[in-house]
Amino acid sequence: MTEIVDGLSFLPLGGTGEIGMNFNLYRLTQNGQETWLAIDCGIGFSGNDTPEAEVLMPDPTFIAERAKNLCGLVITHAHEDHLGAVAHLWPYLRCPVYATPYASAVLRRKLYEANLLNQVPINIVMPGSRFDVGPFDLEFISVTHSVAEAQAVALRTPFGLVVHTGDWKLDNNPLVGPVTDLEKFERLGKEGVLAMVGDSTNVLREGPSESEADVRIGLTELILNLQGRIAVTCFASNVARIESIAKAAQAANRAVMIVGRSLRNLETAARECGYFSDLPPFLTEQEAYDIEDDNLLMIITGSQGEARSALSRIASDTHSHIALGEGDTVIYSSRMIPGNEQAVMTVQDNLSKRGVVVLTDKDGKVHTSGHATAGDIRTLYGIVKPKYSIPTHGEWRHLTAHAAIAQEMGAEPILLEDGDILNLAPNEVKIVDTAPTGRLALDGNRLLPMTGGVLAARRKMLFNGLILASFAVDDEGYVIGTPKISAPGLLDPEDSESVRIQDDFAYLIDTIPDELRQDDNTFRDAAKTALRRALGRKLQKRPLVDVHLLRV
Repeated sequence: MTEIVDGLSFLPLGGTGEIGMNFNLYRLTQNGQETWLAIDCGIGFSGNDTPEAEVLMPDPTFIAERAKNLCGLVITHAHEDHLGAVAHLWPYLRCPVYATPYASAVLRRKLYEANLLNQVPINIVMPGSRFDVGPFDLEFISVTHSVAEAQAVALRTPFGLVVHTGDWKLDNNPLVGPVTDLEKFERLGKEGVLAMVGDSTNVLREGPSESEADVRIGLTELILNLQGRIAVTCFASNVARIESIAKAAQAANRAVMIVGRSLRNLETAARECGYFSDLPPFLTEQEAYDIEDDNLLMIITGSQGEARSALSRIASDTHSHIALGEGDTVIYSSRMIPGNEQAVMTVQDNLSKRGVVVLTDKDGKVHTSGHATAGDIRTLYGIVKPKYSIPTHGEWRHLTAHAAIAQEMGAEPILLEDGDILNLAPNEVKIVDTAPTGRLALDGNRLLPMTGGVLAARRKMLFNGLILASFAVDDEGYVIGTPKISAPGLLDPEDSESVRIQDDFAYLIDTIPDELRQDDNTFRDAAKTALRRALGRKLQKRPLVDVHLLRV
C-alpha cells in the first residue's frame, strides 16, 4: 500500500466487471486516520466457467485485515447479489449493519440460519432517511427496483459528495413502493456531486424502462386464457412481481401456492413489513392438494436453472410432491442472468419433453428489468450532473457503454476493475493502488478459495476424471496381494483398459527402488508416478491420481 494521505477513495472488491457479488468500499482519511465504509455484500452464481461451484462471493481478506477501521456495512436492498453474502462474510467484518426494514427482515432470516442473529448488530434505517455511520454523513434516496425499499446512497464527506445509485430504474407506476425520488437527486445535483457510482446492468437497452404495471396487465391477460395447471417462476425477492402474479391469479379465480424455501421466506418478510396486505396467505403444497387444476397457480423458485431449485427438480421429475406434464404451462417471468443460459435452457427443454408448454417474455409482456436503461441513465445524469462517473455492477461491455453515456452527458468516466483503489479527492482523480481480490465458493458450510487446492482438484476431476490406486505392503515395503484400481467417471471396472492399467501398475510398483520403499510419503509419491506411467497416453486425458498405501 502507498502512503495514506487525507482524502476520499473508492474500492470495488466485487461487482465491477461482473454480474453479482456487489461489495464496495469507501475510505475516508482525516488527520491520518483512515475509516472504511462498506456498501452491499452480495453473492454471485456460477456460470459455465465455474461448474465446480454454485454460489460465489468476493474474498474479504483486504478489508478483514482492516476490520478495526470498518465503521459499518450499508445494504442498499434485499437482492441476493447485494446482501446474500452477509451471513457468510460478516465474521470477517464484524461491523454494524444498516438496512431498511424489509432488507433487515430478509437479512435476519439468513443470519438466523447461520446462527449469527444475536451477534450481528442491525440498525434499521427508514427509506429516504439521513443518518451517520462513523464519520460518514449518509442519506438514503428511494429508487424503484424489482424489490421493495431499494435505496441509493448519498455520501457527504469533507472532500465532496458521492452518489452511489445501487440498483434502480425509472417507472411511473412501480406498484410496490415509491417512484425513484428524482426531486432528491435534483437537490443533490444542485448541492454539487463529485462522483456518481452507478448501476450498469441494463445500459445496453435503449429507450425508457417499461413499467411493472404493464407486466401485471400482461400476466393477467395471459393467465386468463390458460387452462390446466399454471406455474410461474421469477426472482424470489421481487415483491412487486410476486404481487402481480398473485393479482393475475385472483383475476383468473385461481388460488396461489408457493413452492420453494426462498419464496416462503420472502412472503414472511414481506407481510412482516406490511406488503401483500390485501392478499390472502399463499398456500403450501399440502394446503393446495385438493384444489382443481384450473383453480390453482403455483409460484416456483428456479428461474435461473439452479440445480437444486424446485423447478429444476420438477423438470427432471425428481420433486417429491409436484409433477408437471401434458396440458400444464410454465411461465418464465424473469430474464436469464448472463452465464445461466445453458442451465435455464436445460430446464426448459426438460419441461418441454414432459409436454409442458413453456412461455417466456417472447410470448407476452411477462417481465421487465428492474435496472435502468440507457434512457433512464441519461435522465439521471442530466439531473445529478456529477463531475465524475464510475460505472459499476456489470460486465466490461456494460461498463464501457455506461461510460460512453456519462461522457455524452458531460461527466468524466473512470473505468475500474475489482481491486482498483481510486483516489476521489483531493488532487487528481485516478487509480492510485490495487487491493488483492478473489472469489470464494460456498461449499456446504465452508468457504473455499476458487484458486485453492480443493476446487482446483474438483475442477480437474470434473474434466479429466479421477483414478485411485490402493495397495498393501509389508514392513520392508513389498506389495502384498494385488493392487486395486478405481476410476469412477473415467473407466468401467470390467473395461479391458482398466485391467491393463491395473496390471501395468502392479508391475511398475515392483520396479520401485528399495530405498524409496521405507518412507510412506516417498513410497506414495513414487507410486503416483508409477500410476501415471501405467495410464499412458491412450486415454488422452490427465486425470487426478491418488494412491492409498497400507503398511501391514
